[in-house]
Amino acid sequence: MRIRFSFLGVITFIVVLMVIAPLLIIIPTSFTSAGYLTFPPEGFSFKWYEKILDRPEFIDSFWFSIKLAVITAVISTFIGTIAALALHKYKPPGSGFINGLILSPLTVPAIIIGIGALLFFTRMGLAGTFAGLLLAHILITIPYVVRLVLTGLSSFDYTLERAAYILGASSLNVFWKITLPLLKPAIFSGMIFAFLTSFDNVTISLFMITPSTTTLPMAIFNHMQESLDPLVASISAVLILVSLLFIFILERVYGLDRLFGSNTQSH
Repeated sequence: MRIRFSFLGVITFIVVLMVIAPLLIIIPTSFTSAGYLTFPPEGFSFKWYEKILDRPEFIDSFWFSIKLAVITAVISTFIGTIAALALHKYKPPGSGFINGLILSPLTVPAIIIGIGALLFFTRMGLAGTFAGLLLAHILITIPYVVRLVLTGLSSFDYTLERAAYILGASSLNVFWKITLPLLKPAIFSGMIFAFLTSFDNVTISLFMITPSTTTLPMAIFNHMQESLDPLVASISAVLILVSLLFIFILERVYGLDRLFGSNTQSH
């Protein structure tokens, strides 16, 4: 059997390799027995994972990141779902402009959003507070929810809603028993994506955190300013594991191809 190589296949392989290369380096490095970062790793040891438990700042920042990401995901999902339904179902005047405005945080450099959020929330007295950090994370996660729910709505069959109305169902029953169940995969996927975006964020958090509101990515960043040891690799490996877990759930629930709108024929 002849093996056929295509130019696009080679390019795809190179791109995939570039994307996963950091994972291929970080994870093995986290198991090194040396006292410094080195690749290939020297020896094999779990000691750098054990040292995570001896650093309470990482444990505290991990649970703080989980708390922040969960609250962000819930609020962003609620607001983003309502916005997507309003834009797609009712199509208000200027819906195209409104949609672009909602999705604009995806196109603006994160550092500009961080600076703007810092200045705005400082004027409001929210800079350096949990509320300010939460609002900043909601700002950057809502677009992902709107994008996913709009993708789900692209294949939504509105005849089911009309049939329910004809049979005498109320608007609340139609939404609760028809609209919401059909959109549940898209909504849940939007929540997962919002969680991951908040949990992994560095740029926005850099401008909004204080010693009492430090996320895990920022704790890693601060540690790297003092010491660049394999402890950084072990914590990064944990972050990678958490992210891959949620990406796997996202793929099983919704499908990454539908996430990017490449397969919207089936729901």
